[in-house]
Amino acid sequence: MESSTPSNPALLGEVRDAEKANGIPPPDNNNNNHQYPNSATSPAAATDDGLPPLDTSPRGWLAVVGGFASLFVSFGWITCIGVFQAYYSAHQLSAYSASTVGWIPSAETFLLFLGVPIFGGLFDRLGPTPLLIAGTILHVGGLLGVANCQTYGQFFAAQSIVSAMGTGAIFVASTTAVGTWFRARRGLALGLVSAGSAIGAVIGTAVIPVLFDRIGFPWTMRAVALTYFVLMVVAIATTTRRPQPAGRSPPPFRVSHLVPVSLLQSMPVLILAVACFFYFLGVFIPYNYLVVEALDGGDGEQSANNLLVILAATSTVGRVMPGWLGDRYGRFNTTIAFSLFSVVLVLCVWIAAPWRTGRIAFAALYGFGSGTFVSMVPTLVAQVCPDMSKLGLYLGAVYLVIAPSVLIAQPVGGVLVDVGDRHGRDPYVWLKVFCALGMLVGVIGFITARAAYQGHAGKLWKSGRV
Repeated sequence: MESSTPSNPALLGEVRDAEKANGIPPPDNNNNNHQYPNSATSPAAATDDGLPPLDTSPRGWLAVVGGFASLFVSFGWITCIGVFQAYYSAHQLSAYSASTVGWIPSAETFLLFLGVPIFGGLFDRLGPTPLLIAGTILHVGGLLGVANCQTYGQFFAAQSIVSAMGTGAIFVASTTAVGTWFRARRGLALGLVSAGSAIGAVIGTAVIPVLFDRIGFPWTMRAVALTYFVLMVVAIATTTRRPQPAGRSPPPFRVSHLVPVSLLQSMPVLILAVACFFYFLGVFIPYNYLVVEALDGGDGEQSANNLLVILAATSTVGRVMPGWLGDRYGRFNTTIAFSLFSVVLVLCVWIAAPWRTGRIAFAALYGFGSGTFVSMVPTLVAQVCPDMSKLGLYLGAVYLVIAPSVLIAQPVGGVLVDVGDRHGRDPYVWLKVFCALGMLVGVIGFITARAAYQGHAGKLWKSGRV
C-alpha cells in the first residue's frame, strides 16, 4: 500500500527536513501500517528530544476538547446565524429589504475567514492562548452589544465586525493548535473538533428561535453570550500547541505575515486554495436558501426551520467519520469522495425532488456529505504545509483566497432566485445549478491539488493513500 507522503523528491525532502526541525521523527518505511503505528515504532512514540509524543499525548487530546468548545462557539455560531435574518426582517430591521439585512450574516462570515490570515500569523508567533482570550472578549462583547442594538449600523458593527473578528481568532487558535499535536490521527482529531460546530449549530437553530418568543431578543443574546463565555473558559484552560524543539525560536514577525500571499507560490497550496474557493461558492447555498425555498413552497415556519436542524444534526457525523476515514485511506481521497457525493445530492435530490419530502431527504443526506468539507480543509492545509511551525500562516493563505467566495455567493444566489420562473416547476432551479457547478469545479480542483502534492500534476488519476 502506498504512503500518503508526496512522491515529488524535492517536496518530500522539504517535508522531511521541516518535520525533523520540529521534532517529528520520520515514519517507518518498513512498516506498511505506519499510519496506524504501534507505540514502539511510530511518530506517536516519545521523541528523542523529550518533546511530548504525537497522536497520543494527553495534552493533545485536551486540546481537542478545547477545540470542540471553540468550534461550538465560533463556527457553530456562524452556521446558525441564518435564523437572525428572518427575525431582523420581521422586527428591528423591518424597514430594510431582505437583501440589505442579508449583508449582516454575509459580512460576518466573510470577516471570520478574512481574519484567518491575520490571526494565523499571530498564532505562529504567540500561540493559542492570547488569541483565545482576545477572541473571547471580542465575540462575547459583540453579542452583548447586539442585545442592545436598535439600528442597522449598530447591528452591523456589533455582529458583523466585532463578534466576527472574535470568531476568527477563536477558530484559528483552536484548529491550528490541535493540528500541531497530531499527524497519523490528524483527520480524526480535527473531525472531533469540527463536530463542535455542528453541535453548536444544532442547538443554536433549535433553541434560539424558541428563546426569542419566551424571553425576548435582548435576554436571548445575553444567555448565548454567557454560554459562550463559559465554553471559552474551558477552551482557554485546555488548548495548547505542541512545544517546539529546544533552541528553536519562532520566526521574526513581519507585516507580510498578515497577508501571506507569498505562500501561494507553492503549487499544491495555490491549487488547494482555488479549489476551496469554488467549493465554498456552492457548499453553503443550501444552508442559506433551503428554509426560504420551504417557506415559498408552503411549509410552516417551524417545519422550514427544522430543515436547518436536520442539516446541522447529520453534519455532526459528517465531520467526524471522514476524518477517521481520511487517516486510513487518504485525506485528499476522502475529501474528493464526499465532496462529489454532495454534488450528486444537489443534482439528483435537491433539483430532482423540489417538494417537502425531497427537501427533508436532501437535508439529511447533504448535512452528512457537506460536513466533510468543513472538517477536512484544515487537515488538507496541514498536509500540504511543509513546516508545521508555519501552519497558521499556511491556513491563513488558503482562507485569504476562500474569504471572497462567501460574499459572492449570497448576491449571486439572490439574483438567480429572482430570475427563476415563479410559475414553473422549480423557481430555485438556477440557484441549485449554480450550487452544483461551483462545487463540481471545486472537486476537480481537489483532484488537481492531490496530483500536484504527489508531484505528477499531469496524471490526475494517480492517487495512492493521499
